[in-house]
Amino acid sequence: MFFVDTVETPGLGNRGYLAGGRSTAVAVDPPRDIDRLLAPAARRGVRIALVVETHVHNDYVTGGPELARLTGAEYLVPADARVRVPRVPVADGDRTEIDDGLVLRAVATPGHTPHHTSYVLEEGGRAAAVLTGGSLLIGAVGRPDLVEPRLTRELARAQHASAHRLARELADEVPVLPTHGFGSFCSSVPSEGDATTIGRERGANDALVKDVDTFVADLLAGLEDVPAHYAHMGPVNAAGPAPIDLTPPRRADAAEVAARLAAGEWVVDLRDRTAFAEGHVAGTFNFEADGKLATYLAWLIPWGKPVTLLAAEPRQLADAQRELARVGIDRPAAAATGGPADWVGDGEAPRSFPRGTFADLVGARERGEEVVVLDVRRDSERAGGHVADSAHIPIHRLHGRLDEVPDGEVWVHCASGTRAAIAASMLDAAGREVVAVDDFFRNAERAGPTVVRRS
Repeated sequence: MFFVDTVETPGLGNRGYLAGGRSTAVAVDPPRDIDRLLAPAARRGVRIALVVETHVHNDYVTGGPELARLTGAEYLVPADARVRVPRVPVADGDRTEIDDGLVLRAVATPGHTPHHTSYVLEEGGRAAAVLTGGSLLIGAVGRPDLVEPRLTRELARAQHASAHRLARELADEVPVLPTHGFGSFCSSVPSEGDATTIGRERGANDALVKDVDTFVADLLAGLEDVPAHYAHMGPVNAAGPAPIDLTPPRRADAAEVAARLAAGEWVVDLRDRTAFAEGHVAGTFNFEADGKLATYLAWLIPWGKPVTLLAAEPRQLADAQRELARVGIDRPAAAATGGPADWVGDGEAPRSFPRGTFADLVGARERGEEVVVLDVRRDSERAGGHVADSAHIPIHRLHGRLDEVPDGEVWVHCASGTRAAIAASMLDAAGREVVAVDDFFRNAERAGPTVVRRS
């Protein structure tokens, strides 16, 4: 009897897998922090004999080479992938035994990348599950525009063909186990649900219900900006990432925090947005540790710029360091724990700014107050409705466009408050008067057509 253990990385919207039998197992698309795969293998008493990649990843740093080195496993990578690490090249149809009666069969599924390969887990000669990486996802497919712009249309057509190949060759009851799609920006559209099968996708996935021309046109029309750090992940993975280093960073006192801010470095406060608004060091940015920390910080920070982390307590700091290492932000320049009173210099006071709701915003406008409303959602979100007379700069573009925000008190909002908190901290650091709208956009919609305009 085989098993499949799932290793979740919710901050990046990804999953890795450990699958095996009585004594040996395969690790599929392992995250960089490989202890999360070694632990379940130890609990089950199995040896990791194979480590496989479905593709060279663009959204996170792989732990594949290091996991293979530590365990002595064979490292299987699609044959056409351009990598500079020792590996066993895998071609369409290759079969590799994992355990007695348990076999991994490679299926070429280009689309997310030209070399993308899915793996069918076969038990007793029958398909028991398919590990689809960035090919067939839950209600979606992996986006085809992460490799080379000139290949995007060709890869979109390949995604359609690959999805149909999997649906054609596998039975309805076969579970589909993707790597991307749980909030990952590698997914072409947001995925819904936690589990699926070939049969479910056959009736619901656009790649399987639309003809190829319609599918490609709709897919390409829906693609949005690619997170900036994706440009760095592929090359890191192709070259072979260094082993993860999670040793604690050097401790910074208030003087060092001030010096790093003065030098133009990024000092990131990991506390929740309520605590940050109530008091923080002037010039710091608020990226909540419990949000999509790695995605948004890696997207917004100039690549390679030193970052100092401020955390409420050591566990928050350690978790954030691990999360950031997964996207190649390896070593914080320094770190400190505690609160604003510990991080500001003698004679200085923490800064603060107010928070509000959409009802508060409506009230301010009804009182005749002159306020600037800044929407930091993505283009597709704004297309579904926006606050009347609001400015729009998506969060991932804001740092370079702060001078475009109109003069006045800025009420900044997103869909739920998380991105608005990041934006509010950036505006505050730039010396602007800001109110962070900590509210769900649906509450703006409930205020009626005088508040929300449809595009």
